[in-house]
Amino acid sequence: MAGASDNGGWPPDGGSSDELPDLPEEWGVIVIPDDLSELSDEVEAVRAELHLAPPPNGWQRFLRRPAMRRLRKVGTLMLRAPVLIISMAVLVTVASLFASAWPGPARQPATQRTSGTPAPVTTLPALELIGDDGRAVPVNGQLPVVILLTDGCDCDALITETIAAVKPDIAVLAVSRTTPSTVASHSRLSTAQTPRADGKNVRYLRDPTGSLREQLGLTTQDGTAAAILVTNTGDILRKIPHVVSVKTLQPDLERL
Repeated sequence: MAGASDNGGWPPDGGSSDELPDLPEEWGVIVIPDDLSELSDEVEAVRAELHLAPPPNGWQRFLRRPAMRRLRKVGTLMLRAPVLIISMAVLVTVASLFASAWPGPARQPATQRTSGTPAPVTTLPALELIGDDGRAVPVNGQLPVVILLTDGCDCDALITETIAAVKPDIAVLAVSRTTPSTVASHSRLSTAQTPRADGKNVRYLRDPTGSLREQLGLTTQDGTAAAILVTNTGDILRKIPHVVSVKTLQPDLERL
């Protein structure tokens, strides 16, 4: 067996040290045996330190196969996907909460129709009023028609002028809550007994409840007549709440 090294310095034969650094002093004296089998104990100790874990069993070897490693990777990705989806859902929810709480431009209130504001009537209602003989007469029985609401006014002259101004195929209805005046009653009786010479259809009707005026949205009586001009299809051409002369109706009578 060789002797102990002096841990560096010059070799015994006085050769060069090859400029190698000295060994650390804490290593102590290093003895190099001539037979390496003498280091078997040290080799076993080092191997024991490097292999502290026990050898893998059959289940561990099965899990270390390439196919099982790929399955573990797929399982890891499948676990990460729900976490990512939940995270995105949380972010979207938080963003929507901030957006709803963020004050925006003031909105104009939508115009709503109240229960006290009825929709405008564009067609003649299918009402039945009381005729000369006490029977029900539909107001849309003959079209086109000019309806004069004569409640509370002396409208005999207006009725006469309107009858003279309309064409023979346009009917005229004079409607009031009560019985017409003396002059109108005389004209009504004469026209009821014999047809008019000019061939025009004129009727005097009673509307005791004022339902026609109410459904058409006309104002209450104020000493003047109200006129409704209806086409041959039942559409209301024009409603005039205040009429004192047939000249007010003349432009619309040309279109009727």
